[in-house]
Amino acid sequence: MASNLDTSSYLSPSMNGSGIMSSSLSSLSSSVGSVRHSSSSNISKTYRQASTLFLTRRLPEALSTVLPLITPSPSESATPGDVASGAAAFDPAPVAKASRSTRIKVWSLYLTILNAILDLNSDEGKDAFGTQEWRALCHKVREGEVWEEVVRNGYHGSEGDVDADVVINLATLLLGHAKTQTLNQKRLENYLAAARTPNLDLTDRLGPGGSSASPARRLRSSSKSGAGGHHGADTPRDLNARVKILELYTLHVLPRNDEWACAREFINMSAVLDDERKEAFIQALDSLKEEQEEAERKAREKEDAIRKDIENARKLRAENEEKEKRRLEEERKKREAAAAAAASTAGTATTEGDFGVDGAPKTTGTGTTKKPSLKKKASSLKNGGASSSSGASAKPARPSRKGASSPTATKTSGSSSAVTGPGMGTRATLILNNIRSVLDQVMTAFRGNPFLLYRTLAFIIGFLLMFSNKRVRERITRVVQQGWGKVRATAGMGMKVSYI
Repeated sequence: MASNLDTSSYLSPSMNGSGIMSSSLSSLSSSVGSVRHSSSSNISKTYRQASTLFLTRRLPEALSTVLPLITPSPSESATPGDVASGAAAFDPAPVAKASRSTRIKVWSLYLTILNAILDLNSDEGKDAFGTQEWRALCHKVREGEVWEEVVRNGYHGSEGDVDADVVINLATLLLGHAKTQTLNQKRLENYLAAARTPNLDLTDRLGPGGSSASPARRLRSSSKSGAGGHHGADTPRDLNARVKILELYTLHVLPRNDEWACAREFINMSAVLDDERKEAFIQALDSLKEEQEEAERKAREKEDAIRKDIENARKLRAENEEKEKRRLEEERKKREAAAAAAASTAGTATTEGDFGVDGAPKTTGTGTTKKPSLKKKASSLKNGGASSSSGASAKPARPSRKGASSPTATKTSGSSSAVTGPGMGTRATLILNNIRSVLDQVMTAFRGNPFLLYRTLAFIIGFLLMFSNKRVRERITRVVQQGWGKVRATAGMGMKVSYI
């Protein structure tokens, strides 16, 4: 009995110590759980607010709401000077401490907001965010800096710990907005090399001994899942995510970089894809290549057609310029020929012209022409009897001068006989031809426009009606007689002047 008491008294302190330790551990775990629960609830609340703002297209407010979840904050022990100098220690971002599903939701929302921001045009983006912030956001996405931000702030800088769904969203974002796909290819290759392949072998868990696994195995599996917690359980969902990443890499990123052979080899050598998926990927890759070749062929044909059109237009312009040049040259030659013909005609008329009524002009010994003196003619007109006798004697004298033969008169008559006008028959034929052509043109005009004939008949009838009036006939007769008297007076004066 005493021994029992002694033993109990000996064991009671250790039992009391273990109870105290267990109670402290339980209180610590409960406090940690409460902190995690409160942090998770805060993240969920902020996520819902940002989602609502994004759905209402209030992008600046949505971005500013989600940024505190993905941005590391300075630690409590850091001083303001350390924060200003950049030497302060930073606590991980709240999203890094969240569960896998919450982490995927937050990063997916952030990347979706960035995609919507870059879809805005330049003016809308600058008005909503300001010029500097707009350019910074565009530079972050187009240069691929957003991928490094996600890895650093959400996964402690570990490339292989990034969730597969987040990787899919990152690759899709860079496919739509990055300048080149080189960085996207490099990031996907790093992720595929660092991330472990999902294990879909469930025999250990579904086999006979699956339910009675040893604690050591369970501990190893739990520690393994904790180390790679981003993957979760090895489920078909992980396989589908990995297949989606391989699809983005082989069917979108590599073809954009013109690495078709590398994509085909990667598909054939992949251990994740089965034969059916490999065949489907190869067919899709071939169809993409054919589409690209067809697009390139159409682009080349379009360029060739544009080039041919330009060449044809150039040739047509050269031909038109050549025709215009020939036309101008022909017109110039015609003008020169007409000018030469006019000059020759003027020279012939000057050479063969009539120099007076009485015949050829008289020449002196020096070759100059002497015109009859007007003073002598005036003095002869003053004498009455002398003028009559001179007039009587002048009439038979003119034929004698005309009949007199001189070298100049002979030369002039010879030249006039050489250049003779058309005969009466030729002139009559020309007149008849002209009248016929005029009648043909009139008939053609009447056939094309019958109203012209009616107007002509109306004009003739009106003309006849006008002449049927006696006063009109008398007035027209009087005007014609006056005009004819003026013509006769003018002709008489001209005869007198030519006689003088």
